[in-house]
Amino acid sequence: MKIKQAEFVISSAKLSQCPTGDKSEFAFIGRSNVGKSSLINMLCERKSLAKTSSTPGKTQLINHFIINNEWYLVDLPGYGYAQVGKTEREKWMKMIKDYLLKRENLLTVFVLVDSRLEPQKIDIEFINFLGENSVPLQIIFTKTDKQSNAKTNTNTALFKEKLSETWEECPKFHLSSSQNGTGKEEILSEIDLIINEYWNN
Repeated sequence: MKIKQAEFVISSAKLSQCPTGDKSEFAFIGRSNVGKSSLINMLCERKSLAKTSSTPGKTQLINHFIINNEWYLVDLPGYGYAQVGKTEREKWMKMIKDYLLKRENLLTVFVLVDSRLEPQKIDIEFINFLGENSVPLQIIFTKTDKQSNAKTNTNTALFKEKLSETWEECPKFHLSSSQNGTGKEEILSEIDLIINEYWNN
């Protein structure tokens, strides 16, 4: 798949404000500061489609982008640490859960995980939450350019081992780098495949 057109559509504070669910939808989410906005910009070949920030918790709404006038890419608020109060975080989580569990045209959630870290409890819990609620997901390990291939392989193996405690078969995963484009073609090809399978069945 080649992304020729990517445009911001709307930021929504709740599910009812999201666009009509008449197109395939793919959501991207991860722990705060995992590199989500940079990854989205890399996939779409845009410098500032999604707003990047060094401050965790920058994304606070459900952001829809229309891609090739065919499908929606959705930038979701990060989970975990953010410089907001408890009440605001709880409001975010309700918004995110409503979207993830009730959005009928959501075909896959891409969960971003920092490849430099050993398995984090919050990532495992979130992935298990999706699995328990039968939400289709794949995992993207980010920032692979920041360390050796050996370190990346060690951490991803540890992560899969941890997931295997609760999963019979681990979700599909991808390695990525927003800096050098690693994973771009693989992720976009996966989206293309999922769209074709969905609409042809």
